[in-house]
Amino acid sequence: MAGCRDHFQNSSPSPPNEALFFVLPYLPLFELLAMSQVCKSLRYAVATDLLPWLEIVVCWPLNLRISDDILAGIASRAGGKLKTLALIGCTRITDDGLLRVVAQNPSITKLLLPGCTRLSPAGVITAAKLLAGNSHKLTTLAINGIYDIQRDDLDTLRSLIKPDNENQKTLYHKYKQSSLILPSTDRAIDVDVCPKCNQARMVFDCPKTPCPKRQQFKCRGCETCTARCVECGVCITASEEPEEAACNDTLCLDCWLQLPKCSFCNKPYCTQHADQQQNVAGSSGFLCDACHAEFF
Repeated sequence: MAGCRDHFQNSSPSPPNEALFFVLPYLPLFELLAMSQVCKSLRYAVATDLLPWLEIVVCWPLNLRISDDILAGIASRAGGKLKTLALIGCTRITDDGLLRVVAQNPSITKLLLPGCTRLSPAGVITAAKLLAGNSHKLTTLAINGIYDIQRDDLDTLRSLIKPDNENQKTLYHKYKQSSLILPSTDRAIDVDVCPKCNQARMVFDCPKTPCPKRQQFKCRGCETCTARCVECGVCITASEEPEEAACNDTLCLDCWLQLPKCSFCNKPYCTQHADQQQNVAGSSGFLCDACHAEFF
């Protein structure tokens, strides 16, 4: 045992496998920043290679910590060639911080700002105008969760955006696992004016084609005006009884029947929250969080 300990103490660390350097552009921001702390060679690669910084996606757990100055420092690593800036729920980012990054990176084509509550419609419009200058092509904009957006603001933003449906579809699938809600493939902006409440919110169409309820119920609307199944997106009319999931999400009966249920309360988790299931030793079933806390 002592010989093994002496061997490891005297041996010098080997350089990282070359495959790690090819992985860097595909890492989320949190893991990319952590990789720069591993060793000198990886720190140098993260600091000097532009490719990992052409698309910056700030999500949990960094979104609640990042400030204007920190964002400017991260974006500076792209060398002014940033293509995609996604700030998901970054509640500390202000108009000044956003405009500073946009001014230094005029090649941004996708600007995703859902849940950035300190941003204003005026700040977003100014950023879009900066990016739309010099015949530049801003293709995708996500602003759900920004307060006080009016119809005139949406009209102005639509005039500044040139949608690229094919690339937008690829972007949707790439960031779907980051809990980032993006516009559908035929919309360049993720919000619209709800035909029921006349507010600027995310407006959903029924995914069923044809929809048997569309003419009678007029199911197009925002989440507040039209209840929808969290699994399949189908609308749930007032005459129907919505089914409740263990995560308090709403399900239609068809999806509720297909999902596995808690062994005690017989409620399922939706697919997005399936990781909250509590396994029980000696059983093939599971418990939801509420039942596990009550009985164990």
